[in-house]
Amino acid sequence: MLAFFQDPEAAAKAHEIAKLVGSNTGLGIGAGLAAGLAAIGAGLGIGKIGGSAGEGIARQPEAADAIKGNALILAAFVEGVALFAAVIGLMLATK
Repeated sequence: MLAFFQDPEAAAKAHEIAKLVGSNTGLGIGAGLAAGLAAIGAGLGIGKIGGSAGEGIARQPEAADAIKGNALILAAFVEGVALFAAVIGLMLATK
């Protein structure tokens, strides 16, 4: 091990590898956080939409069709934003 650090060429290579690994570590962490938070946010958003739609239908059963349609559109918007965030995270990971 000590001979490895005494060799100037090996030390230079190790320093270059450490710089590459260190510069890409933040991108991987950021990509993972972006995808994870997007999934959590989408789950919470769609859960809130579904809960509110169920409550609204329970209060006014005659408006069930309108509520279901609006809930479906809102869920699609939430999923679209989550997909966009996941794509940005993957773009960060492959930078």
